[in-house]
Amino acid sequence: MTHKIVVVYQSLLGIYGDRGNAKVLLKRLQWRGEPAELVDVEPGQPLPPDGLVYLLGGGEDQAQIAAVKQLQTDRGLHAGLDAGGVLFAVCAGYQLCGRSFTVGENDEVFAGLGLLDVETRRGDQRAVGEVLSCWHRSDGGEELLTGFENHGGFTSLGSDAKPFAKVEVGVGNGTDGYDGAVQGNVIGTYPHGPILPRNPALADHLLERALGRKLGPLPRPDVNAEHDRLRAQRLEVVRTTKNRAEQTR
Repeated sequence: MTHKIVVVYQSLLGIYGDRGNAKVLLKRLQWRGEPAELVDVEPGQPLPPDGLVYLLGGGEDQAQIAAVKQLQTDRGLHAGLDAGGVLFAVCAGYQLCGRSFTVGENDEVFAGLGLLDVETRRGDQRAVGEVLSCWHRSDGGEELLTGFENHGGFTSLGSDAKPFAKVEVGVGNGTDGYDGAVQGNVIGTYPHGPILPRNPALADHLLERALGRKLGPLPRPDVNAEHDRLRAQRLEVVRTTKNRAEQTR
């Protein structure tokens, strides 16, 4: 069986390079000897119901509206989740997974996909900059995550959704001190980067959740070493920026 990593509507939700998340998932499967392929689906094409991981990225207001309307009509994403697939949604993709979101100067409200018990409304100012958050893994451990946020919507969680990560630097949801939300097999978050190349442990978590089993160590010491080096650099940059900001207050 070949595992499908499904990139949903790249032409609408691909302006921040979030397709890089799909490439990371693909390679981390292939490096472990797992058969996998990248599947790009554009509006008007049916989403496969047998995807392992589905990916939604960032997009502008009109693209977000077009994407949610097409997904509501297609229903393939819902079928894929019902079959055990995992959805990882970033920024606009995260917002449209909720119950509702607003776009435009008049803050027009649009119905979301209802996959997350969240609602998004326009904030007083746009959140732009580096993000550092602490992700509490399901095994009880903690992992620092880095990324870059650029969004004007602030998101409030309902009782059925759980926060994804505690924000240490940045804005995140902008309402509760957290970034993102988790509900069932759906994970939403604001940071780009893309976020999975920056945080390979999160990539493996998505794969393990979708596969229903633990993955073995990545048999590429060169890749692991490079990841560790780049990750340490990024963490240092974010922490330095935070310290300088605090010193100038």
